[in-house]
Amino acid sequence: MTAALGAAREGVRGANPLVGAAILTADGQIVTGHHGGAGTPHAEVDAITTAHDLDIDLTTSTLFVTLEPCAHHGRTGPCTEAIINAAIPSVVFASPDSNPLAAGGGKTLAEAGLTVRSGLHEEDSRALNARWVRSTAEARPFVSAKIAQSLDGAVAAADGTSQWITSAESRAHAHEVRARVDAILVGTGTAVADDPRLNARGPDGISLDDQPRPVVLGTSELPVTSFLALNPNTLQLRTHDVRAALDELYAAGVRYLLVEGGPTVLGAFFSAGVVDEVFCYQAPLLIGPGRSSVDGLDIGTLSEALQLIPDDTETQAVSRLGPDFLLHFTTADPEPTETGSPEPGT
Repeated sequence: MTAALGAAREGVRGANPLVGAAILTADGQIVTGHHGGAGTPHAEVDAITTAHDLDIDLTTSTLFVTLEPCAHHGRTGPCTEAIINAAIPSVVFASPDSNPLAAGGGKTLAEAGLTVRSGLHEEDSRALNARWVRSTAEARPFVSAKIAQSLDGAVAAADGTSQWITSAESRAHAHEVRARVDAILVGTGTAVADDPRLNARGPDGISLDDQPRPVVLGTSELPVTSFLALNPNTLQLRTHDVRAALDELYAAGVRYLLVEGGPTVLGAFFSAGVVDEVFCYQAPLLIGPGRSSVDGLDIGTLSEALQLIPDDTETQAVSRLGPDFLLHFTTADPEPTETGSPEPGT
């Protein structure tokens, strides 16, 4: 199952959960597969296809999969049918499928005479898709907020200079986060002032093949020569209504959104109560009077403060990145209650 979980992490961002599969043969060979996105083979089928290409005998094998195999017809056929046709005698899945259109695969396999077990590494499987589960449950993108600030909470000095407050190590980690999200959002103020690309780059500084969508929030026009204006994939949401923006992004298939600023936009998302997770990169600098990392919070007394919860489910809640510290928080219980298969028709 550990191999299946690792394969699941190779999946793409988007409207489907991360699912991985691993086939263990009688002689100890392991063949893995993962779901590559809407309309592509599911993880079980991907692994079975690879095994067939390698002329591996599956009649004495065990299939491990992170999510209960689906039993419905969408863009692809039922995984249960593929498993039965492959003559795999034993299946182990980590977590049950909460999607009513796809659930019941375990029962279908058992009725076909296969040995079926469930619950192995279930918590790990659920944690893998915690963001997707919350997005689906609330019908909006899961929202992560990124803050890169000085020790005294500033994102820019009094003269507006801000590059770079945090270290190269922090910026590299931020690109790892960018690579996992569906979209990156900034306000028009940040878009004009910083002319960001809002792309995800690897350790070598080269842009990755699979990029998140750049999003600009606000009604001001972008300079025609700016990186975002020249990027045909840029989406400008001409509104200041955070919830309306999230509705539009969800309709566009965005399930995981990274909000990078500026301070006014971050404040608007916090005030709307839609921030689910915070990555705070803290540099060992004292800037003095400057721009606060979050503006516009209508908080008049300590009892009204927004409470953040240290989160170490994926990494340590506090970790070192070169000279900086990374603080990882959630704003609510991050544990999902259930996991569903790809959305109907995928």
